[in-house]
Amino acid sequence: MDNFLDLAAHRSSIRRYSGTGIPRKDLDRCIEAARLAPSASNSQPWKFIVVDDPGLKDKVAANTWDPVIRFNNFTMEAPVMVVIMLEGPKLITKVGKAVKNKEWPHMDIGIAAEHFCLQAAEMGIGTCMIGWFSEKPLKELLHIPKNKEVALLISVGYPKTPGQIKEKKRKSLAQIRTFNAYR
Repeated sequence: MDNFLDLAAHRSSIRRYSGTGIPRKDLDRCIEAARLAPSASNSQPWKFIVVDDPGLKDKVAANTWDPVIRFNNFTMEAPVMVVIMLEGPKLITKVGKAVKNKEWPHMDIGIAAEHFCLQAAEMGIGTCMIGWFSEKPLKELLHIPKNKEVALLISVGYPKTPGQIKEKKRKSLAQIRTFNAYR
């Protein structure tokens, strides 16, 4: 990638994986990118559980779909699943949430997850953020305390068709931007 817009255009949700494992040093590079993400009051309200053991990964992936809702069954092809935990935000962030009714920790998780995915894309690794999952079985599988929240999952793997860039269907700039007032 020569510049950020190229990287942003290249990054897409990958739903077909080659099955080749991802070196832990590359996973750590993606986690490092996420670690550097900004967060409200520098709370850094995240913890990343990297699941690369094949048997355990399959059990985690199996909790992203069921016999009726099958749209996430592609996660079985991914060699790695990353489980992002929502950790307790700082007191100032909790106060701000109560006063402004904003879910800053969830926004922070989204920013960190995108940092992870952009770093992966730069290295030729595919990702897909998964918001549909069964939390209770995941907590049991990964020994997560009951009072903790699983915020997001990311499937990670090399794309089955590397280098293929899907055309993004996005609204035009004029449709999403105004200056100085809502119009």
